[in-house]
Formats: sequence, structure tokens, C-alpha cells
Amino acid sequence: MDRKTEFCRRLRSTCREGVDNILDVLEELGFFNAPASTRFHLNFEGGLLVHSLNVCDLAIEIRELLLKKNNGLEKEIPMDSVIITSLLHDVCKADVYKSTVKMRKNSLGVWMPEKGYDVDYSGFPLGHGEKSVFVLLKNGFHLTDAEIVAIRWHMHAWDLPFQSYELISNLNAAKKKYPLLNLIQAADGLAAHIIEES
Repeated sequence: MDRKTEFCRRLRSTCREGVDNILDVLEELGFFNAPASTRFHLNFEGGLLVHSLNVCDLAIEIRELLLKKNNGLEKEIPMDSVIITSLLHDVCKADVYKSTVKMRKNSLGVWMPEKGYDVDYSGFPLGHGEKSVFVLLKNGFHLTDAEIVAIRWHMHAWDLPFQSYELISNLNAAKKKYPLLNLIQAADGLAAHIIEES
């Protein structure tokens, strides 16, 4: 089964209302062909799809481990929420990468043209997690409060160094209230920085 088919199968398995519409929206936005980054993990066509599936695999495995330790968490981290948030946390990246050619030194120190990506947030400059949540809700895809928070804050405090004390407090409160957020942060970080890092 190809990756796009697997992604669609997993998302449909949640039986969430609006799933087919959101899959159409992802297609229109170029989600399935986008890279995961400009020059770090999975910076090739289709890298975002690979990353999303990697995060989903890890999130499901982490969920299973957590439930072995505390099966009372099942209500806090239901499987449909784990699948939805892991597959859709980076919807914001679908339309921001533009193909380009950059000059880079090869192993001999010679400058050579290399295909790469630039990032352009000017089309809808809302923010990383916020944009993902907004695109999903705007297109009629229902998210629970825990799912909204997990997608919004999946980047930890990466974008907070220059933000207010209030935002940092919101992130800390969210981590305490929603175990799903901690699970998605862990799966996303492990995928990007250990499994996929080039």
C-alpha cells in the first residue's frame, strides 16, 4: 500500500465527520507532495507525508506503552484522537514550501547547484500550530478541545522565546490538562530528531 493510501486509510478509520472533505482540502493544498522541512528532516517531495505517518506510528506505540502503565489514560488519549492529531499536526506546512535551486559546496569544496526549498509564510501568516488548527476547523473538520490543544502546542515552546509570560503559562497549563499534547509532542520530536534527521 502506498503512503498516501495508508494516510487516508488511517484518517478514515477514525470515522470523524468531515474526513473526506479534509482529505480533499489536503490534496488541494499540496500536503501529500510537500517536504517536511527546507533543509533538515525529510526535505524532499512527499517528506511531509512520510513524517506524518512516522509520527502516527510512534504516537500509537507510545499510547500502547502508556496504557500498559495506566489503563485509566484511555479516556484521555483515545485512539481516534491520537491518529487525528499525529496525522494532521503539520497541515500548516502544506502550502509554504517552494522549490528552488541553491548553491552548496560538495564534499570536494566545489559549489554545485542543488535542488532545495524555500519557505514562504506570506500566503496565510497565522503561525505554525494555530494555522493547522484553523485550516482544519475552517474546512468543517471537528476537533475536540484536547485535539486542538495538541495540534496548537505540538512544537513545545519552540516559538515562544519572544512571546509573553501568558503564552508560556498557557502552554504549561495545557501540558498538565491534556495528556494527548504530551504524547504528540514526544512522537513529533522523536520522529523529526531521531528517526528522520539527515
